[in-house]
This record gives sequence, C-alpha cells and structure tokens, in this order.
Amino acid sequence: MKKYDVIIIGAGPAGVVTGVTVKKQNSSKSVLIITEEEKGLIPCGIPYIFHHLGSVEKNMMGLKPFKDLGGEVIVDPVNEVNVKEKSVSLKSGDIYHYDKLVFATGSTPVIAKFIRGYEMKNVYYIKKSYSYIHRLFGELKDKKNIVIIGGGFIGSEVAEQLALHHDKNVTLIESEKYCFSKAFSEELSKIATEQLEKTATHIRTSTMAEEIAGNKDGFVEKVILKGGEEIAADAVIISVGYKPNSELAEKAGLPLNVMGAIKVDSYERTSVKDVSAVGDCSQTIGFLTGRSDLIMLASTATAEARVLGYNLFSVKIKKPFSGTLGIFSTKINGLAMANAGIEEISANEANIDFLSAKFTDVDRHPGTIPGTSPMTVKLYFSPSDGTVLGGEVWGSDSAGEIINIIGLIIQKSITIYELVSFQIGTHPLLTSAPTKPMIIKAAEAAISMIQITKKE
Repeated sequence: MKKYDVIIIGAGPAGVVTGVTVKKQNSSKSVLIITEEEKGLIPCGIPYIFHHLGSVEKNMMGLKPFKDLGGEVIVDPVNEVNVKEKSVSLKSGDIYHYDKLVFATGSTPVIAKFIRGYEMKNVYYIKKSYSYIHRLFGELKDKKNIVIIGGGFIGSEVAEQLALHHDKNVTLIESEKYCFSKAFSEELSKIATEQLEKTATHIRTSTMAEEIAGNKDGFVEKVILKGGEEIAADAVIISVGYKPNSELAEKAGLPLNVMGAIKVDSYERTSVKDVSAVGDCSQTIGFLTGRSDLIMLASTATAEARVLGYNLFSVKIKKPFSGTLGIFSTKINGLAMANAGIEEISANEANIDFLSAKFTDVDRHPGTIPGTSPMTVKLYFSPSDGTVLGGEVWGSDSAGEIINIIGLIIQKSITIYELVSFQIGTHPLLTSAPTKPMIIKAAEAAISMIQITKKE
C-alpha cells in the first residue's frame, strides 16, 4: 500500500489547480490525483462543442501541467474513503494512504424527477464527463427536433449552439419570465432573452414541462407543457441545475450543509483533520450575503483551489477565501453580458439596501471608428456609504473583462466616490473615450442618485 503526501479526488479545474499549486509550493511532496476518466473537459466550453468547436476533442482539459511538475495520476473510480485510517480504496481494489486528502469531486446534474417521463430514452443532461458528452455529441447529430428544459447559462448556450445547425428545430422551455433570471437582473435577463429569440431558437417562458412522452419502445416523441401545448421532440436535454457531488464524502462521515455541499472553513478545510474540499462539491458562502450559496463556476473553483494549494501544509498566504462573489458572463447572438455581486433579485432576497445607476456609450472612441459597439455599465451600491455591491455590463466583448474589474472593486470594498478618481489608460481602438470611461461615468451617475435621494 503506497502512501502519498497529498491525494486529490477529482481532476476538474479545482482538482488540477490544487495539484499544480501544491506541487509548485511544495516540490518535494508526492501528490496523486485520482480520476474516473483519463480525459477531462473545460466545463464552460461544453456548450460550444455543439457548433463553434464542432468537436469534443477541441474542448479537452488535460493533466499535463500537473504531470510536468511531477504529479501522478491514477484513472480508477474511488469506492471508499476511510478518514480514520487515512486511506482511499479504489474500484480496482487498490488502496492508497495519504497525509492530506482533498475532495474535488465537482457536481452532477439535477435529475428532473418532477417531470413525468424523465427516464425516457433520448433524455439527456449536460454532464461534465468527456465520455458522456462525446456520446451525446454523436447522438444529437441525426436529431431534428430538440427540446431543452431550463433557460440558465448552460441550457441557453446549448440551445443557441444547436440552433445554428439549420437542420435542427430547437425549443427552449423556461419556467421563469425570462432566461438567465437566476444570475441577471430583470432588465438584463429580458435583454438576454430577446437576444436568444433573435436566433433560430424557439422560446417558451413562464411555463413548465409537465410530461415527456414517447412511443411504446420508450423513445421520446414529444414534450407536453403546462396548459397542454405539445412540442415534437426526438431528443430532450434537461438543464435545471447541478448539485454537489458529495456522496463519497458523506459516506466517509464528512458534514454537509443544507445544500448538500461539504462544509469547509475559509481555507477550504473540513472539520475532519487533514481533509479539505474545493470546487463545486464544497460549501460556498456569499461574499455579500454571508449565507450558504450554490455558485458553481470553474473560475470560483480555481480561486478556492489556489487558496487551498498555497495553504495546505501551512498558512503561507494569510488571506483566506472571504466568500463567493459570483461573477458570471455569457455571449448570446453576438451580445456579451456579465454580472458580479448582487442585482435586484438577490439583493431583495438577502434584504440588502441598494441603489443602482448606469451609463451607456460606445466601447471605442471616437464612435465613428469601425467596429464600435454600444456598451452599458450598471452599478449597484450602498445608499449609505457608496460601497459598490454589484455590477452588470452588456454590449461588446469588453464586458468580460470589465466585469472582472468590477469584481475586484466589490472585493476591495471600493466606493463610488473612490471610483471617480480612478486612473485609467485608454486607446481609440481598445477603450471608451478618456472623457467618459464607462465605470467612472456609472459611478458619477450613482453619486448624483445619492444626492437626489438625500434631497428627497
């Protein structure tokens, strides 16, 4: 029975970044990653396999960076973890011992048992599994009528990509008024839904799939909506969320929170000595709300992994993970959209007092330069002290990096008053004009709003 200084269960972004960081900080330590599949996928790239990439292989995430540092990999499912004996038992029967153990087991799709017929043949999910997505990619090639249930990021992005195939008839079903409603404000969710409607995707919002019906052989033929509308379907893709893959940890005796995620502290350590958890399987606490949350993003997982990797053997960076902010971005039909921190819905649910202000202009200067696009920056802020609590950006591809700047602004508790004096760099081909930088102009609008509110 071989012993390793560190064993990591899972080879997704959280597992790989943890392994790489540990090896870089502790080159003499032996580190083993145990994974169920030799090949992995970049999670956020999965929707684009179905058109833009046109191949599962082009979205493959490998373990070469980890191996190059001297890390070892075993492809064999884990059957059991014994935290008392500090051992990991594999399906093959092999047993390995550890000094430190990291659960990076990710998440799995929520099975839609609330829909009659969910177990029919040709009902699929977007699993973060190379072999499963490879099979799904092949099986969807000859499917004409595809129904997608769930209008969040994954469902909407997959719908857009499949609808780009002119031989396919794609319908998206969303129970809320607009798609993306769990991440964006109502204003931006409406814009995102309208963009999706401009594609060849047929959208049904404010309704639910009540039944998936099929033929006597069990293959899908149609989806029946609440109210009786029937939609022809050769295949159904269900995308109604993900849940932490924490069964192995629970079986080992690790405490879970109410959402089924492994409980961890701000350094990603569990209550069991020498056992940590990171990524989708681990607990997240909202940066602003201070309550349990389910934010499953590769960017969040890798941020947690870096904190864990640096501090696994001793606290080297005395700055623990201070909570999950949640920074989302997507691009639908050419329009980039992004969010960080709170927006109206999440703020009201958490009873957070806020105001919002926005600024719209073009993303290059002067506006007559070819390739310019409209851009809007919206800031959410505290009416009492002006601290920035959230932000939304939509327009050109610059939105993806502008929202990252806003994310840092939120994490550092910067106020709208401080933003006014931000020093920035500009260039005609790269940014908005120096006379009206987006974030600063939105901050000025926010200051004006506070002044108006005080007068009232």
